Amino acid sequence: MRHPIIVSLCAAGVVALSACDKGVDSAEMDRKFQGVNVVDESDLNEVMLTVGDPNEAVTYFQRTARDNPERIDVLRGLAQSLVRAKRIPEARVAWAKVVDHKDATEEDKVHLADVLIRAGEWDQAEKVLDAIPPTHETFKRYRLEAMIADGNKEWKKADSFYEVAVGLTTKPGSVLNNWGYSKLTRGDFEAAEKMFLEAIRHDDKLYTAKNNLVMARGAQGKYTLPVIPMTQVERAELLHTLGLAAIKSGDVKTGKALLREALETHPQHFEAAARALAALDEV
Repeated sequence: MRHPIIVSLCAAGVVALSACDKGVDSAEMDRKFQGVNVVDESDLNEVMLTVGDPNEAVTYFQRTARDNPERIDVLRGLAQSLVRAKRIPEARVAWAKVVDHKDATEEDKVHLADVLIRAGEWDQAEKVLDAIPPTHETFKRYRLEAMIADGNKEWKKADSFYEVAVGLTTKPGSVLNNWGYSKLTRGDFEAAEKMFLEAIRHDDKLYTAKNNLVMARGAQGKYTLPVIPMTQVERAELLHTLGLAAIKSGDVKTGKALLREALETHPQHFEAAARALAALDEV
């Protein structure tokens, strides 16, 4: 990442020498140098949006936005960094400012809808999405549409939106997990189980999907762990979830056995499982 900076310093030196040799005025030299800085700054913006600490990125973009209040790429960077830093009220204001910019895009509106959902303003998010032309088809847009349809219990619309979203990404694990959870809340446990398995097939590090899968199986009275990739700690935690599901269904004997297995499986002391067993023994 240092190469662009070195190149820029060399370029700046060339500009300065050219100015001396040819008598270029200082305004012309500043204009050339400013062009070099913009290239560098674009690279730095990318770094801050990916590997930088979110709060450091916020500070960087706030400072840059003060100097360049009309640059929409900087305003977007600030809004994205605020979301990454989980500073949602500020991010909501920042994305609204981006959307109000003369160069705003339909995708900027999608990001505004996303942060509105994060802020719990579902109705407002729905209005923002409704105002976006149907020709604007992106994964993020349809994922949000599906979530809103879920919240409204419009199941057919939700399924349709989830299906489109899955087709618009090469990494559908998280959206398949959301779709499975939607099925779970509707009481369609078998369909939910299939969705969670598919999510894990695409992303075997997705622990949320693993836990949801166990919940879906427990709701069907399936008290054995599925054959999926899992660490020893994950195995213990999933046994704990399954044990609680069994107890909730009234099968206390099976639940206690699963909790004991969870305690024995965990490489360290498993406080949550121990507390659950102690509570059952007191009954």
